[in-house]
Amino acid sequence: MDSELIDTEVVDDQAGLISIVKELSNSDIYAIDTEFHREKTYFAKLALIQLRWSDRLVIIDPLNLDLSVLSKIFHSNSVAVFHAGSQDLEILHRAAGAVPRSVFDTQIAAGFLGMRTPSLSSLHENLLGVKLTKGDRLTNWLQRPLKESQLQYAASDVRYLLELHQVLTERLIKLKRYDWAEAEFVTFLEKRQKLIDPKDAWQRIKEAKHLNKQARGVAQALAEWRELAAQKNDIPNRYIMSDLALVGIAQRKPTKLSDLKNIRGFDYAQYQKEKGQHLLKIVEKGLKADPVPSLKSRKKSLPPEMRPAITLLSAWLAQFATDQNIDPALLGSRSDIEDLLRGESDSRLQVGWRHEEVGEQVDNLLQGKSSLSFENGRLVIESRGTHA
Repeated sequence: MDSELIDTEVVDDQAGLISIVKELSNSDIYAIDTEFHREKTYFAKLALIQLRWSDRLVIIDPLNLDLSVLSKIFHSNSVAVFHAGSQDLEILHRAAGAVPRSVFDTQIAAGFLGMRTPSLSSLHENLLGVKLTKGDRLTNWLQRPLKESQLQYAASDVRYLLELHQVLTERLIKLKRYDWAEAEFVTFLEKRQKLIDPKDAWQRIKEAKHLNKQARGVAQALAEWRELAAQKNDIPNRYIMSDLALVGIAQRKPTKLSDLKNIRGFDYAQYQKEKGQHLLKIVEKGLKADPVPSLKSRKKSLPPEMRPAITLLSAWLAQFATDQNIDPALLGSRSDIEDLLRGESDSRLQVGWRHEEVGEQVDNLLQGKSSLSFENGRLVIESRGTHA
């Protein structure tokens, strides 16, 4: 059936949702997307779930529904088709207590066809010749009632997603890259965005890696407190305290209230009496804690003489990706290269399709059996012959 002719249905009652789950449980594949907001909350607020399968396109209004029933679909063998679905997976897991067991992400799949992090609209235009409307992209999805134009915009995110899946699958199979994409989908599921452990929250603070041992302990204690407070109050952690203020306190290591004055980014007026004393106790806890390992020392440091190898391999991998029409970001990042040079067993370049495609060439370059030359605007690998 022509996707353009499929009517958009809205379901906002539990009985309707259960009926959808029952029907979808018998489907081999379905398209799914979400609309949400998280600007002023810690946890994303789910506003809509869009579903397309067979000859149906349904928008679920989840505000007053028990979404745990969706887990029946997610635990089935049905393939869920997303576009750039990392945040969708996080939100669905919180809302339904589960995520799909099997996924196909059109953005990842397109990367194996040479498209670099394509938008949904660019995929529609380039692969289907369909132009998506941009009408209500920045709408408030939590408002009710939603206008018809808003509902149709939301529906457009999944209306042709199954057609995109078909085109991408056919091209991947023709190029013998479907297995590559499938392996990446598994990794994508394993690395989906998860709730951060408050004890590890300090690692996301950019300036934390420059702190000394004692200051790192304070930063860890403060970041853990901030994360827990943000979760409890469901507000962004920056509303509790900015990164700048947190690092400033960690560096100063205050022991009395007056030490909290004039710390950049810190609202001293808000931390008087009991609130200020509580903050000092958190600092004291951080000072007494076991030394926190430096973020830099978590992995073996790379010898200085290996630094040029990073540049060398980065250049060649980028050339290889271009020649093979693969998104370079899929093939290997700088971090992947550093893991390889450090001898990390879990380096992405050491396993799977990546190793099959570039493993031997990379090994030859690192062992001096091959060299790179620049010919006609391209990097070319040249064998140095057999060494005695």
